[in-house]
Amino acid sequence: MSGYAMDSATPAEIGTQVLPPSDQWSTAPVVPAPVCRFENFLGAERAGTLLEYAISREADFHAGTVLDPLSGQVSHKGRSSLVLPVTSSVFSAHLADCLPLVQEVLGHRAALTQTLTVLTSHGEGGHYGIHTDASRVRDVGTALSAVYYLHRRPRGFGGGQLRLYDTLLADGGARPAESYRTIEPEHDTIVFFPAGAFHEVVPSTCPSGHFADHRFTLTTWISGTGAAAAATDDPFRIWPWLAHAAERTRPLADVEHDHDGASPIALPAADPATRLTLPAPRRTS
Repeated sequence: MSGYAMDSATPAEIGTQVLPPSDQWSTAPVVPAPVCRFENFLGAERAGTLLEYAISREADFHAGTVLDPLSGQVSHKGRSSLVLPVTSSVFSAHLADCLPLVQEVLGHRAALTQTLTVLTSHGEGGHYGIHTDASRVRDVGTALSAVYYLHRRPRGFGGGQLRLYDTLLADGGARPAESYRTIEPEHDTIVFFPAGAFHEVVPSTCPSGHFADHRFTLTTWISGTGAAAAATDDPFRIWPWLAHAAERTRPLADVEHDHDGASPIALPAADPATRLTLPAPRRTS
């Protein structure tokens, strides 16, 4: 028993004497970008083998680049990381098996047919400023970005978190908001989000200076071969707004080659025997 009296409460009125009247309502909602994350994506054995492969290819990594959407010039502005373009049928098969579930969770309906993948390495001071992945895909409004994390345990680096920014909808347009969610780069986890979402990689530290202690990822962009028709039954889906916000980061002309040297490969069909699905909800009697 508490020491408080059990008398009934009397509602108090909070009116204009306490809160001044306002002539305007806030009409600018801030919408978080949809995100889907999996733990233990490849499993301990495959994740460990892939990490050792990345470490063994140290000499083949080169500085990651960015593409200016207006000038089309390639530079290193706002980015400090190492990259190695790769392909993997095993990784693509894992992607294909989980994508139907990812699309269901994210409210995504476009057909996905190809992937573009690079291994990345972030060491001391590694970072990637706020950007979208519009330079990687033909139609940023329907493409997905996926980041798969790898690192030694115990972790040899600090920082390196992914910041996924919310989208502010205002004045008939959209732009990145100041708010964001933070995603930790945990070993053998993968995160999926719209390619049009603004995001960044915060600076990392690597006290040992050893390449093997870097923050590694397989970063993949998953897209169709062209634009997909927008759904008409749900006009307030976040995907078109994200594409609108990313418009200024999209290259003015089609880019024939990826600026980090990655090559697209076909996405296989999901295997009915291993395809991931959501469990059916329990019914209450």
